[in-house]
Amino acid sequence: MDVRLLLENTLPGLGYELVDFEMTPGGGFRVFIDKPGGITVEDCVQVSNHFTRLFMVENIDYERLEVSSPGLDRPLKKEADFVRFAGKLAKIKTRMPIEQQKKFTGRLAGVEEDSVKLDVDGRIVAIPFANIDKARLEPEF
Repeated sequence: MDVRLLLENTLPGLGYELVDFEMTPGGGFRVFIDKPGGITVEDCVQVSNHFTRLFMVENIDYERLEVSSPGLDRPLKKEADFVRFAGKLAKIKTRMPIEQQKKFTGRLAGVEEDSVKLDVDGRIVAIPFANIDKARLEPEF
């Protein structure tokens, strides 16, 4: 059973989005969820209880299950994430350099032609999705 696929198919029906999923050493699962308005402790409890029962029914063996919010520095994984958080500050690390640079911090300025547009100090940088190694929101206070 593909656990990631099971999570991706189940969470929307509960009103949540799968942000990320990790397998931990020792046979555990770490699940990061989100919803408009943010995640509460009660949301994590509800999802954890649901998956505990679901994993039992699906006969998925695991040592520990952790469900949490993605945090203020939420990872950006899907194209829809870059669209949803347009205007927010983000850090993007590329696999290959763009203009002799691999690390960028700027405001998300949209998506166009399989690239994210990032406003870096008034200059728009187009970063192809295929070249993104890591991308996260940068918390602003």
